[in-house]
Formats: sequence, structure tokens, C-alpha cells
Amino acid sequence: MYKRIRDLREDKDMNQTQLAKIIGMSQTGYSKYETGENDIPTNILIKLANFYDVSVDYILNRTDNPKTNK
Repeated sequence: MYKRIRDLREDKDMNQTQLAKIIGMSQTGYSKYETGENDIPTNILIKLANFYDVSVDYILNRTDNPKTNK
């Protein structure tokens, strides 16, 4: 999951500071999600899924299909 959120961010050509600002947190806090130092809280997981327009299951590596079921 941690590699996947980093890859999603890099695919958007964003750095951690830019993404952290969009989801309303510090770069340091976000960095700990990408390294696996901290677990990602549900509310942040949902924000990331919405921002990237992917399913939460995709971020959690439960599927390789990024499509959401809207």
C-alpha cells in the first residue's frame, strides 16, 4: 500500500508537500504514510482515493483495478 500511494503521487508529478497541502496535513505526517511508519487513517485513505479517483481497495492492494464503483 505504501508504494502504491507513492506511485500515485509521482504519476501526478507532485511532491509530498503539494499533496499534503491538498489533503490538509503536514508533509512530515504524509511522509510517514509513504514509508509505512504510520498507518493511514480511514479519513485520509478516503481523501487519497477521491483525489486520485481510484478505489480504496486499489490503494490497499486488494485489487489491481484502480476503477471506483461509482
